Amino acid sequence: MNTKRLILILGLAGFIVMADNWVVSPILPAIAKSFKVNPASAGILIAAYMLPFGLFQLVFGPLADRYGKLRVIMSTMIFFTIATALCGLGTALTDLSVYRALTGLFAAATMPVSLALIGDVVPLENRQTAIGTFMGISFLGQALSMGIGGTIAFFVSWRGVFFAYAIIAAFITVLLISTSKKLSGQLTSNPNSQVLAPYAKLLGHFPSLRAYIVVVFEGIFILGSFSYLGANISHVFNFGYLAIGLIMTAFGIGAILAGRLGGKVAAKTGRRRLIAFGLLLAATADLLIATFSTNLAATIIGVFLLGLGFMFTHSTLLTLATEFAKKARGVAMSLVAFSFMVGGAIGTSIGGRFINALGYQSFFTTYGILLIVLSLIAYVAISEVSLAKEEAELAL
Repeated sequence: MNTKRLILILGLAGFIVMADNWVVSPILPAIAKSFKVNPASAGILIAAYMLPFGLFQLVFGPLADRYGKLRVIMSTMIFFTIATALCGLGTALTDLSVYRALTGLFAAATMPVSLALIGDVVPLENRQTAIGTFMGISFLGQALSMGIGGTIAFFVSWRGVFFAYAIIAAFITVLLISTSKKLSGQLTSNPNSQVLAPYAKLLGHFPSLRAYIVVVFEGIFILGSFSYLGANISHVFNFGYLAIGLIMTAFGIGAILAGRLGGKVAAKTGRRRLIAFGLLLAATADLLIATFSTNLAATIIGVFLLGLGFMFTHSTLLTLATEFAKKARGVAMSLVAFSFMVGGAIGTSIGGRFINALGYQSFFTTYGILLIVLSLIAYVAISEVSLAKEEAELAL
């Protein structure tokens, strides 16, 4: 099986899942108008998706270890496709919330289980490049989602957004099913795989715990910053969703570039230096956006640097995590994804209140400074020597 083709298909699955993750935000006013409710009430659709999306990442990791990673990805993508199509058929806020919850539930498997699968099939020396490529394609979906969703909603309707995403998801699912026939070895089950014990061991081991804590704070400051890039662009430049989406594409471009370069850079500099450097790039992005807030070129560069810094940092942390528990990679990667999403939820929540109180410039300045602090902490906290001994010490 050509691993590059597998990574591309997994990346496409990640693309549609991450695009779906963010698509409700630009079409929320249209949904609210359709159901004759105010946008604040329609905001329950976002919460309905995010809660199961975060929680079920912890469920699908052990299931993937026990029943086969590719089997879990295929199964959840089938139900993700159905749930996405059902969203287009929603008749009221209540049933649409249920459909979004189901979508989030099944979407939860794609990112962590795909990363665990990559850890299984790609040798360590090539793994960071493979992970970076996968993550870059996936987060390009997140970066483009606002523009895609807003454009489809403008020319068709908000229902057309979900139908379009369902069609794309169905096509990707067919590719996955076709791929499974050539990668049958990953469909074997491991009935001895444990559910809770690996989580306890990973969190109870100080070196791996430090890495997960860094991931949480990475989510707080980087994902928290990303959450308000579009809103800041709209606030400062008064652009529409299509223009915002095009500018946000710079994040995806930066992420893909870092994904391709990350493995080579890490081999020369060391992983913890690359983690610290990535966090410093993200800090530079936030400070650039804050300092030159009315300069469009500076904003675009800032968006690009945030994607670049994010992927240098996150792909490196993910690569390290693939070695935490070789026999329970699904669990290890699910814990990374969960930690990142929890951090993102905290950072977004705090950031919203911060912006309401002090404005966008103060928000990006503060998060930029805190990213510098996190860079220094991560450099000290992440020990490559101790991480290399994870498998033996954890006995997973």
